[in-house]
Amino acid sequence: MALQTQIAAMKHSKQGTERATADSGRRAHTKERPHSLETRTEQVLTGESIGVGVAIGPAFVVREDPAPDLRERLSSLDRDEEEGRFRDAVIRSISQLGKLQARLALLPEDSQFEIGSLLDVYRRMLGPSRLQRGVIRRIAEGLSAEVAVFEETEALAQASHPPQGARAGSGEDAAAARRRADEFREIGRRLLRNLTRTPFLTLRGMPDGAILVTESLRPSDAALIDPSRVAAVVSEEGGATGHTAIMLRALGIPAVLAVAGALDAVAGGAQVVVDGDRGRIVVDPAHDTLVEARGAVATYAQDRQKLGRMRRLSSKLASGEKVLLQANLELPAELPLIAQSGAAGIGLLRTEFLFINSEELPDETTQFELYASLVEAMGADTTTIRVLDWGGEKPSEALERAGLSTLGETPNPALGLRGIRLLLKHPALLETQLAAILRASAVGPLQVLLPMVTVAEEITAARDIYERVARRLRRKGVALAETLPPFGAMIETPAAALTAGVLAHHADFLAIGTNDLTMYALAADRASADAASLYDARHPAVLRMIADVVNAALQHRTPVSLCGEIAGDPALAPLLVGLGLRSLSMTASAVPRVKQVIRSVRYEECVRLGRRVLAETDSRAIMKVLQEFGNAEVG
Repeated sequence: MALQTQIAAMKHSKQGTERATADSGRRAHTKERPHSLETRTEQVLTGESIGVGVAIGPAFVVREDPAPDLRERLSSLDRDEEEGRFRDAVIRSISQLGKLQARLALLPEDSQFEIGSLLDVYRRMLGPSRLQRGVIRRIAEGLSAEVAVFEETEALAQASHPPQGARAGSGEDAAAARRRADEFREIGRRLLRNLTRTPFLTLRGMPDGAILVTESLRPSDAALIDPSRVAAVVSEEGGATGHTAIMLRALGIPAVLAVAGALDAVAGGAQVVVDGDRGRIVVDPAHDTLVEARGAVATYAQDRQKLGRMRRLSSKLASGEKVLLQANLELPAELPLIAQSGAAGIGLLRTEFLFINSEELPDETTQFELYASLVEAMGADTTTIRVLDWGGEKPSEALERAGLSTLGETPNPALGLRGIRLLLKHPALLETQLAAILRASAVGPLQVLLPMVTVAEEITAARDIYERVARRLRRKGVALAETLPPFGAMIETPAAALTAGVLAHHADFLAIGTNDLTMYALAADRASADAASLYDARHPAVLRMIADVVNAALQHRTPVSLCGEIAGDPALAPLLVGLGLRSLSMTASAVPRVKQVIRSVRYEECVRLGRRVLAETDSRAIMKVLQEFGNAEVG
């Protein structure tokens, strides 16, 4: 489904539409047991929190047939026969994806968009791609189709996200890398089951109000769940940042993923409490636990009503000052979450997804259609498009085939050719992207953001290309915005922070990216097990750099925003306002709670908090000041 069609479906789908159940042709195995209030023993399991509240209900346990045995590596068939088996599995997989695609019109609008985008990714993988070439090459070496599929998809997954995570970056970058790895593994699982004709999971017979307990819930399964019938989801696999988690949050279904031993601990029919906020489940809850859970369900319903009203309210301080709250967008599939959140536009559109799982570099038309669709969906709200931020730690077949990848060329990709450095070394890449963005500016308001800027010359060099591309398009009669969209720079390194005044003189706006800024300032990467404890965006050095950047921008009358993960922390919102920020961009799900806090505090209080925090020299002392402020506000 084209992106424009998906967005149109999202905007105009009928209310009360029917929900479909999961893929047909799957098998459920659930065993019920009798329960006695007198004999049952409460058991608590923990996993990764997906949020969206608390649920209580009977367990519906679903077990998928085991994966095929791959101990026999070598094929007993000749090469042509083995290749034929693989191609048949590809055809079957494409047909299944087509059936899922056909059902989209019957799904909730959020599910339509999420699953539609993901199915497009899967179909590209099954077409002429690196995956197909790799499998055929392994079959030619004598491997069975099953082993060839498993080894090739696993190799691609590990290249996307190494097991130790050392090269996967941190924060959103690490989450994106995990999702890319999951995409390869998921298409590998589908191919393997089609090769061996192993049945898929089924949710047939699931009673209303049940808790779904399973080993693994794929995104396609999550998208086809009816949220009016499924009370909650518990899975032994998955994580808080994966595609499935995004789907469950969009559907408003409480869930806890990565719960070790869930299938062994929960029998069909057992009463289960799922706390999606705290990341725990209680099997056979005691009376007191049930009473507490029922209270939590009621409280969550009330809180959700309040947060739902936040969508329609302005993000103004109690003293009247406006604070712009926008959402980050990493995948087009997250667009419905932005609409739900009440965010005032897209504060950071990461464009890297266009270069993932693609054999060729996306051309100008492909990029234009994507950007235009997103800008149109935002209406009068501004979309900030960050040009390609690619580093040596991220694999991309398109960049590799074009000879632009720097993977493996430096022992420390974070300090190598990445962001604007890569684009200026290969200006044709930047010209194509800027041309697509400029064409999209005729559709609605947008801004252009340069990543990883460290010196003013990078802004001026990129602006020269920007203006030259604009002149070329106008000579051709291509429609553009009457005034060129603002051209901004990200502040992600201490060098940029310390020279923010100079950068502000050359840029139309600044955006502080605290994820990388914290990593570079503290020489600590959250993806490193040894250094993760040192990564702290509330470190005095990081907060002082933020304050200095804001002051420099204000002196030059240059707009400034903050788009790191701390922007979405409600406890830090008053501090960021007190440091002078009036524009924050965060994950869509964080917008309502941040808005709730913003509306409860006064400007003078935030300023005093900012002064107190900047006077501290220790992270623990800063935490104490923030806690005291929060407690005073609650009191």
